[in-house]
Amino acid sequence: MPHKIKQTDFHLPKLFTGLKRGPQAMLPKDIGLVIAYSGIGKESTVVDAGAGSAYLALALANVAKQVYTYEIREDFFKLAAYNIKKSCFLNIELISGDIIQGIRQEPGTIDLVTLDMPNADLAVRHAFNCLKTGGYCLGFMPHVEQVAKFAAECRACGFTDIFTLESIVREML
Repeated sequence: MPHKIKQTDFHLPKLFTGLKRGPQAMLPKDIGLVIAYSGIGKESTVVDAGAGSAYLALALANVAKQVYTYEIREDFFKLAAYNIKKSCFLNIELISGDIIQGIRQEPGTIDLVTLDMPNADLAVRHAFNCLKTGGYCLGFMPHVEQVAKFAAECRACGFTDIFTLESIVREML
C-alpha cells in the first residue's frame, strides 16, 4: 500500500498512470495471475497477442527480458504504440499483424504466449509451436463457450495441465 493515498474510484499501479485506455485493459488482478502461474522472470521471452492498450505487455515487460506484442487493429495498434512509447520500456516490440496467420518468433524460443482475443483457439497451434518445453499459453475469454473451444484446441495440440481460473477482487475496506 502506498504511504500516501489519493482517493480514487479505481486503483491502478503507478506503471499505468498517465496511459491512455481504449479497449478493455488487462487489470492488475489478472496480470498478477499471469505472472504468478507462468513463473516468468528476467530471462523470459513473451509473445502477447491482442495488445489493445498494451497494459498487459507493459506489465510483462516490467518482469520479462523481452515482450513481442501483436495487434491486428490499426486503432489499437496506434494506442498501444503511444502507451509503449510513454512507458519508456525498451524491451517491447509492437508488431502489426494477425497472430492467427503465424508467430514470427523462432519455434521453441518463447516462455509464455498470452492470447487476449475473441478467437484465441485459432492461434493455439502457433503458440504451441513457438513455446519452449514447459512454456505456457494463456487465453483470456469472457464467455464459457470460448473457453471450451480454447481448451479443446489446447488438448488437440498437445498441451497438458489445462485449467481455467476466474479472478474476482472484492474491496473490503
